[in-house]
Amino acid sequence: MNRLFGAKSSAPKPTLQSAISNVDSRIESVDVKLAKLNAELSTYQQRLSKMRDGPGKSALKQKALKVLQQRKMYEGQRDQLQSQSWNMEQAGMMQDNLKNTMTTVDAMKTTTKELKKQYGKVNIDKIEKMQDEMQDLMDVGNDIQESISRAYDVPEDVDEAELDAELEAMGEDLEFENMGLESESAQPGFLTDEVNPPTFVDEAPEAGKVKEAAG
Repeated sequence: MNRLFGAKSSAPKPTLQSAISNVDSRIESVDVKLAKLNAELSTYQQRLSKMRDGPGKSALKQKALKVLQQRKMYEGQRDQLQSQSWNMEQAGMMQDNLKNTMTTVDAMKTTTKELKKQYGKVNIDKIEKMQDEMQDLMDVGNDIQESISRAYDVPEDVDEAELDAELEAMGEDLEFENMGLESESAQPGFLTDEVNPPTFVDEAPEAGKVKEAAG
């Protein structure tokens, strides 16, 4: 059996990327051959443009036609290889997209499983109860602050008429105090008035005697 069909190959199967590389190498080889054929055709064209009609020119044309046929054959082969390479590249992109999708799905499954595990430990009723207790504590704190900051012996309601009367009285007291200050700052009358002899003196002193007494 092995002589007829051969033994089963144990070599690893080629990957898609290796197949693409192989086809690209073949395309490069075909391009080299096409470049040679194009150069040969260019030479024939130059020679034919300088030759006159005759058997020699006809023979050269036959050679050019064979080269042209070979070029068309290699061009068709290159187009097929390029199509194969493009199809394999598309298959590779689809394979990569599928791998990325599977990786994303696996990650989402793992994340969902972990979220379920974590959320399963959370009791929403306890959270709501804690929020209510926190709100109650905040209300108690506000009441305490209002109680501490409350002023003593200060009427809550103030009559505007009483306030105006109080302000007017304060203004009058201030004017009275200013008048007292002005009177205190003025010089006494006995310093500003002209000095006259006492009323109990019958006669005014003579000028000479006053000098003698002063001397």
